[in-house]
Amino acid sequence: MTPTSLRQPLPPAQRLTQRALSAFEHLLHVQASSGTVLLLASVVALIWANSAFSTSYVALWHLELGISFAGATIAQPLHFWINDGLMTLFFLVVGMEVRHEIHAGSLSRLREASLPVFAALGGVLVPALVFLAFNHEAPQRAGWAVPTATDIAFAVGLLALLGRSIPHQVRVFLLALAVIDDLVAVLIIAVFYSGGLDAAGLPWIALALALVLLLQHLGVNRALVYVLPGLLLWWGVLVLGAHPTLAGVMLGLMTPVEPLRRRIPPMTLIKRYGWQVLRRQDGGPQAWVEPLRKLKRAQRDLLPPTIRIQALLHLWVAFLVMPLFALANAGISLQELDWGNSVATGVTVGVAVALAAGKPVGILLTCWLAIRVGWGRLPEGMSWQGLVLVGLFAGVGFTMSIFIALLAFDGEMLLNATKLGVLLGSVVAACLGMGWGWLCFRRTGR
Repeated sequence: MTPTSLRQPLPPAQRLTQRALSAFEHLLHVQASSGTVLLLASVVALIWANSAFSTSYVALWHLELGISFAGATIAQPLHFWINDGLMTLFFLVVGMEVRHEIHAGSLSRLREASLPVFAALGGVLVPALVFLAFNHEAPQRAGWAVPTATDIAFAVGLLALLGRSIPHQVRVFLLALAVIDDLVAVLIIAVFYSGGLDAAGLPWIALALALVLLLQHLGVNRALVYVLPGLLLWWGVLVLGAHPTLAGVMLGLMTPVEPLRRRIPPMTLIKRYGWQVLRRQDGGPQAWVEPLRKLKRAQRDLLPPTIRIQALLHLWVAFLVMPLFALANAGISLQELDWGNSVATGVTVGVAVALAAGKPVGILLTCWLAIRVGWGRLPEGMSWQGLVLVGLFAGVGFTMSIFIALLAFDGEMLLNATKLGVLLGSVVAACLGMGWGWLCFRRTGR
Protein backbone atom coordinates (compact mmCIF):
# COMPACT_ATOMS: atom_id res chain seq x y z
CA MET A 1 0.00 0.00 0.00
CA THR A 2 1.55 3.31 -1.08
CA PRO A 3 1.40 6.55 0.95
CA THR A 4 -0.73 8.09 -1.81
CA SER A 5 -3.37 5.39 -1.48
CA LEU A 6 -3.62 6.09 2.27
CA ARG A 7 -4.67 9.69 1.70
CA GLN A 8 -8.28 10.55 2.44
CA PRO A 9 -10.25 13.14 0.47
CA LEU A 10 -10.90 16.37 2.36
CA PRO A 11 -13.87 18.73 2.10
CA PRO A 12 -13.15 21.69 -0.24
CA ALA A 13 -13.20 24.25 2.60
CA GLN A 14 -10.72 22.24 4.69
CA ARG A 15 -8.51 21.69 1.64
CA LEU A 16 -8.45 25.43 0.97
CA THR A 17 -7.64 26.17 4.63
CA GLN A 18 -4.74 23.71 4.64
CA ARG A 19 -3.29 25.25 1.49
CA ALA A 20 -3.55 28.74 2.97
CA LEU A 21 -1.93 27.65 6.25
CA SER A 22 0.82 25.82 4.38
CA ALA A 23 1.58 28.91 2.28
CA PHE A 24 1.56 31.11 5.40
CA GLU A 25 3.91 28.74 7.24
CA HIS A 26 6.27 28.72 4.27
CA LEU A 27 6.21 32.54 4.20
CA LEU A 28 7.15 32.69 7.89
CA HIS A 29 10.24 30.60 7.27
CA VAL A 30 11.48 32.61 4.26
CA GLN A 31 14.42 34.70 5.46
CA ALA A 32 13.33 37.81 3.57
CA SER A 33 9.91 37.79 5.25
CA SER A 34 11.05 39.01 8.67
CA GLY A 35 12.92 41.92 7.10
CA THR A 36 9.85 42.80 5.04
CA VAL A 37 7.61 42.81 8.11
CA LEU A 38 10.15 44.98 9.94
CA LEU A 39 10.18 47.42 7.03
CA LEU A 40 6.37 47.55 6.89
CA ALA A 41 6.20 48.26 10.63
CA SER A 42 8.66 51.12 10.19
CA VAL A 43 6.68 52.60 7.30
CA VAL A 44 3.43 52.35 9.31
CA ALA A 45 5.12 54.10 12.25
CA LEU A 46 6.37 56.94 10.02
CA ILE A 47 2.98 57.44 8.37
CA TRP A 48 1.12 57.23 11.69
CA ALA A 49 3.46 59.71 13.44
CA ASN A 50 3.00 62.24 10.61
CA SER A 51 -0.74 61.80 10.05
CA ALA A 52 -3.76 63.50 11.57
CA PHE A 53 -3.71 60.71 14.19
CA SER A 54 -0.20 61.49 15.43
CA THR A 55 -1.45 62.27 18.95
CA SER A 56 -2.80 58.72 19.27
CA TYR A 57 0.61 57.37 18.23
CA VAL A 58 2.34 59.25 21.05
CA ALA A 59 -0.41 58.47 23.57
CA LEU A 60 -0.29 54.73 22.85
CA TRP A 61 3.38 54.30 23.76
CA HIS A 62 2.95 56.46 26.90
CA LEU A 63 0.06 54.31 28.11
CA GLU A 64 1.05 53.15 31.60
CA LEU A 65 0.88 49.45 32.40
CA GLY A 66 1.65 47.95 35.78
CA ILE A 67 2.31 44.58 37.38
CA SER A 68 1.57 43.91 41.07
CA PHE A 69 3.13 41.06 43.01
CA ALA A 70 3.34 40.49 46.77
CA GLY A 71 2.36 44.09 47.49
CA ALA A 72 4.94 45.56 45.09
CA THR A 73 3.89 47.32 41.89
CA ILE A 74 5.92 48.07 38.77
CA ALA A 75 4.18 50.66 36.60
CA GLN A 76 5.86 51.78 33.38
CA PRO A 77 4.77 53.09 29.95
CA LEU A 78 4.11 50.60 27.15
CA HIS A 79 7.26 51.93 25.48
CA PHE A 80 9.31 50.60 28.44
CA TRP A 81 7.73 47.14 28.32
CA ILE A 82 8.63 46.84 24.64
CA ASN A 83 12.15 48.33 24.70
CA ASP A 84 13.25 46.97 28.08
CA GLY A 85 11.00 43.92 28.37
CA LEU A 86 10.19 42.25 25.06
CA MET A 87 13.54 43.18 23.53
CA THR A 88 15.15 40.96 26.17
CA LEU A 89 13.95 38.03 24.04
CA PHE A 90 15.77 39.54 21.05
CA PHE A 91 18.98 39.78 23.08
CA LEU A 92 18.44 36.24 24.39
CA VAL A 93 18.48 34.98 20.80
CA VAL A 94 21.57 37.11 20.09
CA GLY A 95 23.34 35.58 23.10
CA MET A 96 22.48 32.05 21.98
CA GLU A 97 23.63 32.79 18.43
CA VAL A 98 26.99 33.99 19.74
CA ARG A 99 27.26 30.95 22.02
CA HIS A 100 26.52 28.54 19.18
CA GLU A 101 28.87 30.24 16.71
CA ILE A 102 31.73 30.16 19.24
CA HIS A 103 31.12 26.47 19.97
CA ALA A 104 30.49 24.97 16.54
CA GLY A 105 29.93 27.74 14.02
CA SER A 106 31.94 30.26 12.07
CA LEU A 107 33.69 31.52 15.22
CA SER A 108 34.83 28.11 16.45
CA ARG A 109 38.03 27.93 14.39
CA LEU A 110 40.49 30.75 14.92
CA ARG A 111 41.86 30.85 11.37
CA GLU A 112 38.38 31.04 9.82
CA ALA A 113 37.02 33.39 12.47
CA SER A 114 39.87 35.89 12.35
CA LEU A 115 38.78 37.75 9.19
CA PRO A 116 35.12 38.26 10.28
CA VAL A 117 36.45 39.50 13.64
CA PHE A 118 38.73 42.05 11.96
CA ALA A 119 35.90 43.01 9.61
CA ALA A 120 33.51 43.57 12.52
CA LEU A 121 36.05 45.64 14.45
CA GLY A 122 36.69 47.82 11.39
CA GLY A 123 32.94 48.08 10.89
CA VAL A 124 32.64 49.44 14.44
CA LEU A 125 35.69 51.73 14.63
CA VAL A 126 35.44 53.56 11.29
CA PRO A 127 31.69 54.42 11.51
CA ALA A 128 32.27 55.74 15.05
CA LEU A 129 35.12 57.96 13.80
CA VAL A 130 33.01 59.16 10.85
CA PHE A 131 30.18 60.10 13.21
CA LEU A 132 32.55 61.95 15.54
CA ALA A 133 34.00 63.85 12.57
CA PHE A 134 30.56 65.41 12.13
CA ASN A 135 29.70 65.55 15.85
CA HIS A 136 32.72 66.22 18.06
CA GLU A 137 30.90 68.41 20.59
CA ALA A 138 28.67 67.41 23.50
CA PRO A 139 25.89 66.30 23.72
CA GLN A 140 25.64 64.98 20.14
CA ARG A 141 28.92 63.01 20.36
CA ALA A 142 27.18 60.65 22.82
CA GLY A 143 25.68 58.94 19.79
CA TRP A 144 29.04 57.70 18.45
CA ALA A 145 27.99 54.05 18.85
CA VAL A 146 24.69 54.38 16.93
CA PRO A 147 26.15 53.50 13.48
CA THR A 148 28.33 50.62 14.73
CA ALA A 149 25.73 47.81 14.68
CA THR A 150 24.34 45.64 11.86
CA ASP A 151 20.70 44.55 11.68
CA ILE A 152 20.85 40.77 11.11
CA ALA A 153 17.20 40.42 10.04
CA PHE A 154 17.38 43.17 7.43
CA ALA A 155 20.85 42.25 6.13
CA VAL A 156 20.15 38.53 5.73
CA GLY A 157 16.69 39.27 4.33
CA LEU A 158 18.14 41.56 1.65
CA LEU A 159 20.75 38.94 0.81
CA ALA A 160 17.98 36.35 0.39
CA LEU A 161 16.17 38.64 -2.07
CA LEU A 162 19.16 38.34 -4.43
CA GLY A 163 18.46 34.62 -4.74
CA ARG A 164 20.71 31.59 -5.11
CA SER A 165 23.23 33.40 -7.29
CA ILE A 166 24.90 34.66 -4.11
CA PRO A 167 27.59 32.20 -2.93
CA HIS A 168 26.86 30.44 0.35
CA GLN A 169 30.18 31.70 1.78
CA VAL A 170 28.93 35.30 1.49
CA ARG A 171 25.94 34.53 3.71
CA VAL A 172 28.11 32.69 6.26
CA PHE A 173 30.57 35.62 6.39
CA LEU A 174 27.73 38.15 6.78
CA LEU A 175 26.17 36.13 9.60
CA ALA A 176 29.51 35.80 11.40
CA LEU A 177 30.19 39.53 11.05
CA ALA A 178 26.68 40.44 12.25
CA VAL A 179 26.95 38.16 15.28
CA ILE A 180 30.29 39.72 16.28
CA ASP A 181 28.79 43.17 15.62
CA ASP A 182 25.96 42.38 18.00
CA LEU A 183 28.37 41.12 20.64
CA VAL A 184 30.42 44.33 20.37
CA ALA A 185 27.21 46.39 20.53
CA VAL A 186 26.19 44.56 23.70
CA LEU A 187 29.58 45.28 25.28
CA ILE A 188 29.28 48.95 24.27
CA ILE A 189 25.83 49.17 25.88
CA ALA A 190 27.12 47.51 29.07
CA VAL A 191 30.21 49.74 29.36
CA PHE A 192 29.17 53.12 27.94
CA TYR A 193 25.39 53.32 28.25
CA SER A 194 24.64 51.94 31.69
CA GLY A 195 23.90 54.33 34.52
CA GLY A 196 25.43 54.35 37.97
CA LEU A 197 25.47 50.81 39.32
CA ASP A 198 23.51 49.92 42.44
CA ALA A 199 24.86 46.98 44.44
CA ALA A 200 21.29 46.11 45.49
CA GLY A 201 20.87 44.29 42.18
CA LEU A 202 23.80 41.92 42.73
CA PRO A 203 22.01 39.50 45.13
CA TRP A 204 19.18 39.08 42.62
CA ILE A 205 21.64 38.44 39.80
CA ALA A 206 23.61 35.94 41.92
CA LEU A 207 20.41 34.11 42.92
CA ALA A 208 19.20 33.93 39.31
CA LEU A 209 22.53 32.65 37.96
CA ALA A 210 22.76 30.09 40.77
CA LEU A 211 19.26 28.81 39.93
CA VAL A 212 20.18 28.50 36.24
CA LEU A 213 23.34 26.56 37.03
CA LEU A 214 21.48 24.32 39.51
CA LEU A 215 18.74 23.50 37.00
CA GLN A 216 21.33 22.71 34.34
CA HIS A 217 23.23 20.50 36.79
CA LEU A 218 20.01 18.63 37.60
CA GLY A 219 19.43 18.02 33.90
CA VAL A 220 16.27 20.11 33.59
CA ASN A 221 15.72 20.57 29.87
CA ARG A 222 12.35 22.36 29.68
CA ALA A 223 12.64 26.00 28.62
CA LEU A 224 9.60 27.08 30.66
CA VAL A 225 11.34 26.13 33.92
CA TYR A 226 13.99 28.78 33.22
CA VAL A 227 11.42 31.59 32.96
CA LEU A 228 11.51 32.29 36.72
CA PRO A 229 15.32 32.59 37.00
CA GLY A 230 15.22 34.62 33.78
CA LEU A 231 12.76 37.09 35.32
CA LEU A 232 14.87 37.30 38.49
CA LEU A 233 17.95 38.00 36.37
CA TRP A 234 16.09 40.71 34.40
CA TRP A 235 14.97 42.35 37.65
CA GLY A 236 18.48 42.16 39.12
CA VAL A 237 20.07 43.82 36.08
CA LEU A 238 17.37 46.54 36.16
CA VAL A 239 18.00 47.23 39.86
CA LEU A 240 21.77 47.17 39.22
CA GLY A 241 21.38 50.11 36.84
CA ALA A 242 22.51 48.34 33.66
CA HIS A 243 20.11 47.96 30.76
CA PRO A 244 17.79 45.03 31.64
CA THR A 245 17.98 43.52 28.14
CA LEU A 246 21.55 42.49 28.99
CA ALA A 247 19.93 39.77 31.08
CA GLY A 248 18.89 38.12 27.83
CA VAL A 249 22.49 38.09 26.59
CA MET A 250 23.75 36.63 29.88
CA LEU A 251 21.14 33.88 29.81
CA GLY A 252 21.82 33.17 26.14
CA LEU A 253 25.55 32.78 26.72
CA MET A 254 24.81 30.29 29.52
CA THR A 255 22.52 28.12 27.38
CA PRO A 256 24.06 24.65 26.78
CA VAL A 257 25.30 24.01 23.24
CA GLU A 258 25.16 20.21 23.48
CA PRO A 259 22.21 17.91 24.24
CA LEU A 260 21.95 16.82 27.84
CA ARG A 261 23.37 13.37 28.47
CA ARG A 262 20.78 10.68 29.07
CA ARG A 263 21.24 7.07 30.17
CA ILE A 264 19.54 5.95 26.94
CA PRO A 265 20.29 8.01 23.78
CA PRO A 266 17.27 10.08 22.66
CA MET A 267 17.37 8.56 19.14
CA THR A 268 16.98 5.08 20.63
CA LEU A 269 13.98 6.27 22.66
CA ILE A 270 12.42 7.90 19.59
CA LYS A 271 12.59 4.59 17.71
CA ARG A 272 11.23 2.68 20.72
CA TYR A 273 8.24 4.94 21.41
CA GLY A 274 7.53 5.37 17.69
CA TRP A 275 7.16 1.58 17.37
CA GLN A 276 4.95 1.53 20.46
CA VAL A 277 2.56 3.97 18.81
CA LEU A 278 2.50 1.89 15.61
CA ARG A 279 1.90 -1.36 17.51
CA ARG A 280 -0.99 0.16 19.49
CA GLN A 281 -3.06 1.32 16.49
CA ASP A 282 -5.89 -1.02 17.39
CA GLY A 283 -6.03 0.38 20.92
CA GLY A 284 -7.27 3.77 19.80
CA PRO A 285 -5.95 7.24 20.67
CA GLN A 286 -6.08 6.57 24.43
CA ALA A 287 -3.37 3.92 24.06
CA TRP A 288 -1.09 6.42 22.32
CA VAL A 289 -1.09 9.06 25.08
CA GLU A 290 1.81 7.69 27.14
CA PRO A 291 4.19 6.72 24.28
CA LEU A 292 3.50 10.03 22.53
CA ARG A 293 4.33 11.93 25.72
CA LYS A 294 7.62 10.04 26.05
CA LEU A 295 8.27 10.49 22.33
CA LYS A 296 7.87 14.26 22.69
CA ARG A 297 10.35 14.32 25.58
CA ALA A 298 12.87 12.26 23.60
CA GLN A 299 12.54 14.64 20.65
CA ARG A 300 13.21 17.58 22.99
CA ASP A 301 16.32 15.89 24.38
CA LEU A 302 17.67 15.22 20.89
CA LEU A 303 18.48 18.87 20.07
CA PRO A 304 20.94 21.15 21.91
CA PRO A 305 19.07 23.81 23.94
CA THR A 306 20.66 26.65 21.92
CA ILE A 307 19.19 25.27 18.67
CA ARG A 308 15.85 24.23 20.14
CA ILE A 309 15.13 27.49 22.01
CA GLN A 310 16.26 29.63 19.06
CA ALA A 311 13.83 27.73 16.84
CA LEU A 312 11.11 28.19 19.46
CA LEU A 313 11.68 31.94 19.77
CA HIS A 314 12.55 32.79 16.17
CA LEU A 315 9.03 33.44 14.90
CA TRP A 316 8.04 35.39 18.03
CA VAL A 317 11.11 37.60 17.87
CA ALA A 318 11.10 38.08 14.09
CA PHE A 319 7.38 38.65 13.61
CA LEU A 320 6.26 40.16 16.92
CA VAL A 321 9.05 41.60 19.08
CA MET A 322 11.09 43.33 16.37
CA PRO A 323 8.09 44.73 14.43
CA LEU A 324 6.63 46.05 17.70
CA PHE A 325 9.97 47.67 18.48
CA ALA A 326 10.03 49.26 15.02
CA LEU A 327 6.42 50.43 15.36
CA ALA A 328 7.16 51.99 18.76
CA ASN A 329 10.44 53.68 17.81
CA ALA A 330 10.50 54.45 14.09
CA GLY A 331 7.72 57.02 14.27
CA ILE A 332 9.65 60.23 13.63
CA SER A 333 7.56 63.38 13.43
CA LEU A 334 9.08 65.18 10.45
CA GLN A 335 7.19 68.34 11.37
CA GLU A 336 9.01 68.52 14.70
CA LEU A 337 12.46 68.23 13.13
CA ASP A 338 14.44 71.46 13.26
CA TRP A 339 15.89 71.46 9.74
CA GLY A 340 17.72 74.73 10.37
CA ASN A 341 19.49 73.41 13.48
CA SER A 342 23.09 72.59 12.61
CA VAL A 343 23.44 70.26 15.62
CA ALA A 344 20.49 68.09 14.58
CA THR A 345 21.60 68.15 10.95
CA GLY A 346 25.11 67.06 11.95
CA VAL A 347 23.71 64.09 13.86
CA THR A 348 21.49 63.01 10.95
CA VAL A 349 24.24 63.35 8.35
CA GLY A 350 26.84 61.79 10.64
CA VAL A 351 24.76 58.68 11.28
CA ALA A 352 23.69 58.29 7.64
CA VAL A 353 27.22 58.67 6.22
CA ALA A 354 28.72 56.45 8.92
CA LEU A 355 26.29 53.63 8.08
CA ALA A 356 26.25 53.90 4.29
CA ALA A 357 29.97 54.71 3.78
CA GLY A 358 31.80 54.16 7.08
CA LYS A 359 30.64 50.56 7.48
CA PRO A 360 31.79 49.19 4.10
CA VAL A 361 35.01 51.23 4.16
CA GLY A 362 35.88 50.03 7.67
CA ILE A 363 35.13 46.40 6.83
CA LEU A 364 37.07 46.38 3.55
CA LEU A 365 40.03 48.33 4.95
CA THR A 366 40.56 46.08 7.99
CA CYS A 367 40.10 42.93 5.90
CA TRP A 368 42.69 44.16 3.39
CA LEU A 369 45.15 45.00 6.19
CA ALA A 370 44.59 41.65 7.96
CA ILE A 371 45.15 39.70 4.73
CA ARG A 372 48.16 41.84 3.80
CA VAL A 373 49.98 41.16 7.10
CA GLY A 374 48.94 37.49 7.16
CA TRP A 375 46.51 37.64 10.08
CA GLY A 376 43.59 36.36 8.04
CA ARG A 377 42.56 35.08 4.65
CA LEU A 378 39.45 35.09 2.49
CA PRO A 379 37.41 31.91 3.05
CA GLU A 380 37.38 29.44 0.18
CA GLY A 381 34.76 30.50 -2.35
CA MET A 382 34.67 34.08 -1.04
CA SER A 383 35.71 36.87 -3.42
CA TRP A 384 36.39 40.56 -2.91
CA GLN A 385 33.15 41.27 -4.75
CA GLY A 386 31.33 39.22 -2.12
CA LEU A 387 33.17 41.07 0.63
CA VAL A 388 32.03 44.42 -0.82
CA LEU A 389 28.44 43.09 -0.78
CA VAL A 390 28.84 42.11 2.88
CA GLY A 391 30.20 45.57 3.72
CA LEU A 392 27.30 47.35 2.01
CA PHE A 393 24.62 45.22 3.68
CA ALA A 394 26.38 45.64 7.03
CA GLY A 395 25.46 49.33 6.75
CA VAL A 396 21.83 48.43 7.39
CA GLY A 397 21.77 49.10 11.11
CA PHE A 398 18.13 49.54 11.95
CA THR A 399 17.14 47.67 15.13
CA MET A 400 20.29 47.84 17.23
CA SER A 401 21.17 51.35 16.01
CA ILE A 402 17.81 52.78 17.10
CA PHE A 403 18.12 50.86 20.37
CA ILE A 404 21.50 52.51 21.10
CA ALA A 405 20.08 55.91 20.07
CA LEU A 406 17.39 55.56 22.73
CA LEU A 407 20.13 55.05 25.32
CA ALA A 408 22.38 57.83 23.99
CA PHE A 409 19.89 60.71 23.81
CA ASP A 410 17.10 61.91 26.08
CA GLY A 411 16.02 64.99 24.14
CA GLU A 412 13.46 64.55 21.37
CA MET A 413 15.36 66.76 18.92
CA LEU A 414 18.59 64.71 18.89
CA LEU A 415 16.73 61.42 19.19
CA ASN A 416 14.53 62.14 16.15
CA ALA A 417 17.54 63.42 14.20
CA THR A 418 19.41 60.19 15.01
CA LYS A 419 16.49 57.97 14.02
CA LEU A 420 16.18 59.84 10.73
CA GLY A 421 19.90 59.31 10.09
CA VAL A 422 19.52 55.59 10.83
CA LEU A 423 16.61 55.29 8.40
CA LEU A 424 18.37 57.27 5.64
CA GLY A 425 21.70 55.48 6.06
CA SER A 426 20.06 52.04 6.16
CA VAL A 427 17.97 52.73 3.04
CA VAL A 428 21.02 53.99 1.11
CA ALA A 429 23.11 50.98 2.25
CA ALA A 430 20.31 48.58 1.27
CA CYS A 431 19.93 50.16 -2.19
CA LEU A 432 23.68 50.14 -2.81
CA GLY A 433 23.92 46.51 -1.68
CA MET A 434 21.03 45.37 -3.87
CA GLY A 435 22.49 47.23 -6.86
CA TRP A 436 25.97 45.78 -6.33
CA GLY A 437 24.59 42.28 -5.80
CA TRP A 438 22.53 42.41 -8.98
CA LEU A 439 25.42 43.87 -10.98
CA CYS A 440 28.08 41.40 -9.79
CA PHE A 441 26.10 38.21 -9.18
CA ARG A 442 22.58 38.19 -10.61
CA ARG A 443 23.42 39.79 -13.95
CA THR A 444 26.67 37.91 -14.53
CA GLY A 445 25.41 34.65 -12.99
CA ARG A 446 28.56 34.32 -10.86
